[in-house]
Order: sequence, then C-alpha cells, then structure tokens
Amino acid sequence: MNPFATLREVRDAVQHGTRSAVEVCTEALARIEAHNPQLNAFNTVTRDEALAQARAVDARADRRSLPLAGVPVAVKDNLCTRGIRTTASSRILERFVPPYDATVVARLQAAGAVVVGKANCDEFAMGSSNENSAFGPARNPWATDRIPGGSSGGSAVAVAAGMSPLALGSDTGGSIRQPAALCGLVGLKPTYGRVSRYGLLAFASSLDQVGPFTRTVEDAAIALSVLAGHDPADATSAPEPVADYVAALGRSATGLRIGVPRTLVHQGVDEEVARAFDEALEVYVRAGATLVDIELPSASAAIPVYYLVATAEASSNLARYDGVRYGFRAKAEGGPGAQDDLRTMYGRTRDEGFGAEVKRRIMLGTYVLSAGYYDAYYLKAQQVRTLIRRDYEHAFESVDVVAMPTSPTPAFRIGERVADPLQMYLADIFTVSANLAGLPAISIPCGFTSGSLPIGLQLTGRVFDESTLLAAAHAYERETSWTSRVPVLSNS
Repeated sequence: MNPFATLREVRDAVQHGTRSAVEVCTEALARIEAHNPQLNAFNTVTRDEALAQARAVDARADRRSLPLAGVPVAVKDNLCTRGIRTTASSRILERFVPPYDATVVARLQAAGAVVVGKANCDEFAMGSSNENSAFGPARNPWATDRIPGGSSGGSAVAVAAGMSPLALGSDTGGSIRQPAALCGLVGLKPTYGRVSRYGLLAFASSLDQVGPFTRTVEDAAIALSVLAGHDPADATSAPEPVADYVAALGRSATGLRIGVPRTLVHQGVDEEVARAFDEALEVYVRAGATLVDIELPSASAAIPVYYLVATAEASSNLARYDGVRYGFRAKAEGGPGAQDDLRTMYGRTRDEGFGAEVKRRIMLGTYVLSAGYYDAYYLKAQQVRTLIRRDYEHAFESVDVVAMPTSPTPAFRIGERVADPLQMYLADIFTVSANLAGLPAISIPCGFTSGSLPIGLQLTGRVFDESTLLAAAHAYERETSWTSRVPVLSNS
C-alpha cells in the first residue's frame, strides 16, 4: 500500500477487506525500521503490541463499522499507554511504565486504530523544535538538517515520512500546529475541553490540549470524531455534544468571512511565508470568501503572557517528580549504603533528571509565583489573557475564522537557535493566543519555500465550533494540491 495513503484510504481498505490490518501494520513497522534511525521520530516502537492489536481488528466481526479500522497511529510520548513506557522524552521518566491508558489512546483503540509506537517530543512538551528531547532531536523529513518543529516533532515526522497516517500530539502553545506547518501536514488543536486530557502528562493544565496530525482535513475530521466528547475522568472535559465533523466538510467557501489581523501578520515574518499567506487569502477570495480586516490589540502581549502562565503551571505540575513516588531517583554520593538527606535527594534527582529547558521554565514559573512577585507577574498575565480572549470574541462578531501564518519562518537548522531561547520562543508568536483563549485552531499546508520547505496557514475558530473551522480548512484544501506533495526519503 502507498506509505503516504490517507487515514481514510487505509481505513476503507481494511473495512472492505482489500487489505488486512496485519498487512498494513507490518508495512508501517517496516517503514519505521527503515527510516527511524535517520529521523528519530520514535522513542519506542511497539512491534509486538501493534501486531496483536492488528490481529484483533482483523478478527472483529464489526470491523466495517470501526471508524479507524487498522489505521496505524503514533502516540506522543507524553500520553500514557498501559504497559508501554511513557517518558515525555525525559530522563526522569525514562523507565516509567503507566498502569493505564490515556482516554484518547483508549478511544483510538476502541475505534480500531493500531498503536505502532511512542513519538519523540521536546521534554515534557517544552519546546518549539524537538531539540529538548533527552533522546535527541527528531529530524524534518523534508530536510534532515532542519527541525520538524515542536514540541510534537516526532508525531509530525511519523506522518510526514509515511510511517503512520495518523499521530497524536499535545498543543500547549502551538505544539501541534507549528510542527504540522513545518512538516507539510494538517494539525488540529481542538477547543480546550473538547478532548480529554486524562492520561496526558501535564505541562500547563489550563493550556494543554490533545489533537491529531493527518495528511488531509478530512482525516483530521475523522480523527476528531473519535477523540472528542466528554470524559468523566477529566474535570476540564466539556459536556458539549460532538458534531458530525465529516459532514460539515461539504460546505463551500461562499459567504465565509475570514478575519485578517494585518498589522500583526506581517511583523517579523519571513518573506516567502508572507507571500504564501497572501496567496492563500487570494485562493479563498476566488472561492467566494470575504476578507475582513480585524484588530487583535492585545495579541502583541501573547508571548510574554504565555511564558508567564505556562511556566507557572509547569512549576506546579512538575513538582511531583521528586524521586520518591515514581520515576528516576539520583544515587547518593559516597558509594553503596550511602544516603542523602531528603532535600539533597530532591535536588540531585531533579538536577540530573531534568534537561536545561525544563529547569529554565521551572525556575521562571517558581519566580513568578513567589511572594512579592505573584501580583506583578502571574496575576497581571491572567488579566491580559482575559483581554486576549475578549479580542477574539469581538472579532468573531463579524468573522467566522481568523487567518494567520502558523509559523513566522520555515523550519530552521538544528542547533541554530539553541543558544537563544528568546528567538526560539518567538517561533510561537502566532499560535499561543489560541491556547490562551481556549479556541480551536488548525494548520494546513499553503505552499513551499524556494528550498522546498513547507509553509502552513493557521485558521482559528469560535469556541467549540470545530465544524466551521474544518469546513473552512477543507474549502482551501479543495482548491489547492499542497497536501499531495510528499518528501523524498532515502531507502523509500
């Protein structure tokens, strides 16, 4: 089967018996074996478990009704998988094996999907390049000397390189959409509360959301239909009804109102990215959409607000990794029988177990929550966060979606920004606002640079209106052929 087949093509082949789930799984595993040594997309490959799941799908009498029958899926390594190690790409959890599945993993498997492995990511989802992984960076299949984006870089690489037609990521400030843009994929961040976070290793609990990477918008709609819905195990999961996202794709662009914050989208944006963005808007106009100039006056503060809120929540969430309850514990100095006092053991464990970026964010977050600084930093950030959300609410009074580039630049070279955290953080300039406001957003391919690097278009929608968001994305996809382009890999 074509390794770049869509989720729907794979599902339909298994449902109708033209391919077995075991055949599809075997081919996916062979491709992972051939390309993962170069691309480093997976921390763990679950060969035996995947083949067992595939055999179980083939044995099911109801496989024709399974929405993901036999579809191989890569799962970001910060989502718990029962009996399969879940590391968050951190040394502190290198040997952690959860006793339960994340809700999204359980829903995928109930729908007939086959988990082929755990995808590499920035440590605890903290990063925009996948260079913060304790197990080395994933590499962009379009240019292996470049980053795939982060933090869900391995998930994006798995789909872009034809290792699986579906992958799960988590998005705290753009960690699905940005890698999707840099790897030429569709990446969807649902509304906060639309998809369960139960079993997701928390980074920033008020921002994190799970979503899919796919080759097409239709595939994203199919995946969201499986993932979405209330989960009693997640207190932040919303009891909103799940729409028929696939049926919504039939809408045309005629009458669609697209908000464009022009003063924002051309500041610090690469020339080729800006050109591709403008051309994408022209495609919409030709298809019948209307462009509306809008203002998002508080958006310029989104990056500092995000890095105050996210680091504060990270400081709180990562306090649990102390060497006592689970995960890594540092060995005491002094040889066999030696013991550190509790404070020393905590400090040594966290110093040895966490990487530099995680330590940086924990320290920033602890500082902004500390006595004397809480009001000046964290509380003020939450107030500006409210203003950002209100800006979008005002914009949606006159538009259906808001359009921006997903990333201000194409994929940069590995190592290029490691020594400059601020430049790394600015890669999220267009994506963090959707997380701060809890809005759904999607990145879709909208072109390539002269050096054949993918460029992404981001659309942001109203709360729980993924139907309109997916329909708008699909309307653009129908008018273009970007999703049909695939990278050329050695040993293909």
